[in-house]
Amino acid sequence: MNWLAKLLLLSTLWVPLSALALFNECQDLFPAQQIPTTAQAGRDLCFDDFAIYYSPIDKKPIYTVEKLNGEQLQAPHPRRTNQFYEEARLPFDERSLLADYRGSGYDRGHNVPAGDMTRERGMAQSFSLANMMPQARQNNQGIWAKRVEEPTRMYIKRAQGDIYVYTGSTGQAGSLGKSKVSIPTHIYKLVYDPAKKKAWAYWIENTDEAQMSPPITYAELVQRTGIDFHLPIDSGDSKSNKQAEIVKSVGKQLMGGWYPVFFDQLSPQKVKAIISDIQSGRVASIQIQYDRNEELAQKLAQEILAQGSIQVTLLQSSPPDSPAVSYERNRVTAIVRTK
Repeated sequence: MNWLAKLLLLSTLWVPLSALALFNECQDLFPAQQIPTTAQAGRDLCFDDFAIYYSPIDKKPIYTVEKLNGEQLQAPHPRRTNQFYEEARLPFDERSLLADYRGSGYDRGHNVPAGDMTRERGMAQSFSLANMMPQARQNNQGIWAKRVEEPTRMYIKRAQGDIYVYTGSTGQAGSLGKSKVSIPTHIYKLVYDPAKKKAWAYWIENTDEAQMSPPITYAELVQRTGIDFHLPIDSGDSKSNKQAEIVKSVGKQLMGGWYPVFFDQLSPQKVKAIISDIQSGRVASIQIQYDRNEELAQKLAQEILAQGSIQVTLLQSSPPDSPAVSYERNRVTAIVRTK
């Protein structure tokens, strides 16, 4: 095949860039065929066993989706291929490249895990770089694999019927390589059980030192990501819908949600992101929590107060020493409360 024929073949594989994802060939992977909506423009990519809404700017998924069930996950799994490849369906200037990750110190972190794949084609497709995000190495191989991905599979094996799993990442902590693949600050996994009409999400900081925290509600995830996944949640059991009922009863007196930003040192990128939210009018107040690192807490408060007009309070919280638990005592956490 000559070079022109190859070019024409590749051009037929390109998918349109749009703020409205269609997923014409794989809508059945979504609950009730309802496609999430978001202001982020991307390309929808269908694979055999999963789908990806891909950001040509960040060179990583905006979100991925899988439809899984217990019978499927308990079936024999194919051998893991570890054959990463560049996604030829994407225009060259929108792809992440193998060279981008080389020597970066970051793992090529799967959004759709290879461990979920029960067919050889699905296993091979899961190694597309369109399915990858720059993930802190110890995070990827430790807390994410053992305390997010594996518990999700265990739940699905016990559940009745199909379970839908969305995975993605948010935030900006720099970029990798010539393609400038965005390094996310946080990673999430949303689990939806349609039989129970329940959903919850794991929300993890993308660092090697990340600590496990309780799952957040569906409503909190929508607020943090700006993505409406259009999931019908049971008002009788859903914490998020109970919160909505409280909002109706107390009106404007109820403050909105919140999100944490962790600082092991003063990070201009993280401060800039907080200031951006303040200037957009989305932040009501900020509480800076610290244990031993009062100096960093004071610096952070000064940076925020110097660049944004907002209420900032400091709170020292020192948990007792315990031989069974270790604490990040020098870490400072900014609790950003949103309107």
